[in-house]
Amino acid sequence: MLRSRWIQLGGLLMIATVILLACVPIATDEAPAQPAAEAESDSGETVTADTDSGDTGSDDSSAQVTASLNTGVPQLSGDLITDGVPPPFRTRGFSTDFSRRTVEWDSILSGGPPKDGIPAVDNPEFESITAGDEWLEALDPVILLSHGDEARAYPLSILIWHEIVNDEIDGQPVSVTFCPLCNASIAFDRNFDGQVLDFGTTGRLRNSDLIMYDRQTETWWQQFTGEGIVGKYAGEQLNFLTSQVLSWEDFKEAHPDGDVLARPNMPRNYGYNPYVGYDSTSRPFLFQGTPDSRLAPAERVLGLTTENDAIAYPFTALEEAGVVQDLFGGVEIAIFHKAGLASALDSSVISQGRDIGAVSVYDRQVGDQLLTFSPNDDGTFSDAETGSTWDILGEAVDGPLAGEQLTPILHFDHFWFAWAAFFPATELYGSN
Repeated sequence: MLRSRWIQLGGLLMIATVILLACVPIATDEAPAQPAAEAESDSGETVTADTDSGDTGSDDSSAQVTASLNTGVPQLSGDLITDGVPPPFRTRGFSTDFSRRTVEWDSILSGGPPKDGIPAVDNPEFESITAGDEWLEALDPVILLSHGDEARAYPLSILIWHEIVNDEIDGQPVSVTFCPLCNASIAFDRNFDGQVLDFGTTGRLRNSDLIMYDRQTETWWQQFTGEGIVGKYAGEQLNFLTSQVLSWEDFKEAHPDGDVLARPNMPRNYGYNPYVGYDSTSRPFLFQGTPDSRLAPAERVLGLTTENDAIAYPFTALEEAGVVQDLFGGVEIAIFHKAGLASALDSSVISQGRDIGAVSVYDRQVGDQLLTFSPNDDGTFSDAETGSTWDILGEAVDGPLAGEQLTPILHFDHFWFAWAAFFPATELYGSN
């Protein structure tokens, strides 16, 4: 076992060295605490491979198909703190109002890079499916975000290096975000309090999760929950948008005229994973707490929330069942799992990562019918009531209901340790 760990560490260091040689170095403003086995990625974050074990202010009422469940999250950070205690770390370059916060200062840690050391993509360019095929493989994971007549794919092979894409899709300002340390892919409405925000990275972490800041007020925002935690909007809440992590192949099939985020003209090894083996770590990077022991720290879960409750469904249970039907938040839901999606945080080449499968969540009610679903061998799903066939994106592709669309439920695909840290009272499906 010891020899195996050294081999894994050696591989991580070798890959990190190649990345550093190929890319522009990013300086850090503060050295983080050093884990036992680590390597520094080009993103500026030090990563560990241990496999041992408010008012949104939106003026667009049709901005996105919203979830049937409440899009809020349980209040996490507590009351506003205005005790005058300054942050115990350097704040060079920030004009944030540090007199306002909702979290304790010692919960915020440096991830290594300074402000914008991990550069957001602020002027994204897009290309055709044909152009995307030149560098994306069938199982490459992408974030699907659609609005109006437009559908766009944001490959994790780009987001793993930039973490934030500030975009506008069919007139809707959006931020598409990915925190690799928590495996958290989340899309936000950039309309807020009568203005359009755009986001960058602070270089700071809380519960191992990315802390963003907006460039208009320099409020610090927790990516995992969309909460303002420091600054003018401390205690306020960004509005989530429904999005879907699925394979490049499935995106192409569903949206043959869609666009894909083009690789920025920056010296990054797009398509390669600087966090090799991280999705099986037993020691999440710069995580101060004790991981909830009900699951392995890096086990993937599908999370659902209301303003009062949270529940997590392990990917292992979803894979075994194919379809899980449950009642949560007063809504009868169906959770689909389809094989054929590479983990972005497994092997050095993202498209060659282990198959984790894609998940999606829908309201089972269609008109006056409550449908009961079962999985098919070809990755589709059938309902018992009409015999219609449905795809992973909730569209009926055959049968009496062909052309119907299930209502998507806002959901999150994250690592268990982070979900349980932000939602310590979460239910765990199957635990009883």
